[in-house]
Amino acid sequence: MSARQIAYVVTTLLAVLAFAGSGVANLVRAEHLASDMAHLGYPPYLMTVLGTWKVLGAITIALPGLARPKEWAYAGMIFDLTGAAASRAATGDGGAMVLVPLVIACAVAASWATRPPTRRLAAAITTPRST
Repeated sequence: MSARQIAYVVTTLLAVLAFAGSGVANLVRAEHLASDMAHLGYPPYLMTVLGTWKVLGAITIALPGLARPKEWAYAGMIFDLTGAAASRAATGDGGAMVLVPLVIACAVAASWATRPPTRRLAAAITTPRST
């Protein structure tokens, strides 16, 4: 395996575990997450919404193919993680609480950047149509 392939496997595994784990915890309304969501000022129903999308995103980036859904999943993960960091910062949580989602965002970005060609959108080539 090349260094790029190893980086892809490791970072994708981290992203899948982080999102599948936290997604399931959101769906079952784990007490520590429910407490965090209340601390951040979010309504309880948001746990179901986030949990569903996190699990679906984890599955999507883990499966082969699905290039367009993967782009959406990676984007959603970055939105989720940067939003989490911003929420932590806005509520005055310490630097470590802000840094954790940003570190995970770096792993997600590395997974996206190192993914093999079979998991990327093909470059769209457009040619003008003749009239």
